[in-house]
Amino acid sequence: MNILVTGSKGQLGNELQKIAFTDRVHHWHFTDVDELNITQKDDVEAFFAFNEIEVCINCAAYTAVDKAEDEPELAERINALAVGVLAEACKKNNALLIHISTDYVFDGENFMPYTETDPISAISAYGKSKARGEAILYGHSCHSIVIRTAWLYSSFGNNFVKTMLRLGKERPDLKVVADQVGTPTWAFDLAWAIMLFVDKYDKQYVKDIYHFSNEGAISWFDFAKAIMEIGGLSCAVRAIPSSEYPVKTKRPFYSVLSKEKFKTKMQVNIPYWKDSLAKCIHELNGKEQA
Repeated sequence: MNILVTGSKGQLGNELQKIAFTDRVHHWHFTDVDELNITQKDDVEAFFAFNEIEVCINCAAYTAVDKAEDEPELAERINALAVGVLAEACKKNNALLIHISTDYVFDGENFMPYTETDPISAISAYGKSKARGEAILYGHSCHSIVIRTAWLYSSFGNNFVKTMLRLGKERPDLKVVADQVGTPTWAFDLAWAIMLFVDKYDKQYVKDIYHFSNEGAISWFDFAKAIMEIGGLSCAVRAIPSSEYPVKTKRPFYSVLSKEKFKTKMQVNIPYWKDSLAKCIHELNGKEQA
């Protein structure tokens, strides 16, 4: 199939490029804003038609959570309105849109893993823009699958793992919040999950939503400690409450996602967060030595 990946320079886009490098089944088109501005309707529809796109994996997103409070219009344009542009192009070309969303559509006040049918209630400009993107997509009749994920990291781009490894080498100790609970997701594992949907797609009508992250539930403090341990760093990590680490945007205190629907659909096991973290850090160490 002809597959379009938007936001190809981000963490997930780069992991999909790794998969595509060895893929001999599909024909891939990787674009970022310089190659294809997904807010421009005419450009998107022309690209779809010319390249006969059959699957679009939308990795493009405005993800600067705190900055979104100052730029809500830009977040809305990329995270919501552009989704409508892609959905319309998919409808015209009978293509599947796989759209990546976030745990930030929830308010974080649950104490049980969120399921796909739980009501959403975003508490930040970023979360609200992603929730509106989902709503816009639901309003279109194109083939679509929404995949909500959380705490994404990889060996590409900027993320918590790379920041902790850098600071762990520079400082004797770090303070990390311990009262926000979720699940880290290695972007490679998310790319693998996406490809399961692509390979199962039979061009029959589909409109569904799934949750995907790695297995387990931890705090950012737990995550940071594991990064230091696996990374072989002696930096001490100290637990603090969110009140001692003020940020512009309120974060969900609990955003663990239930993956039962995904596991039932795909009949696969999802890697445990610490196992995937070890693989990512091993990959990062390999890049440093190269």
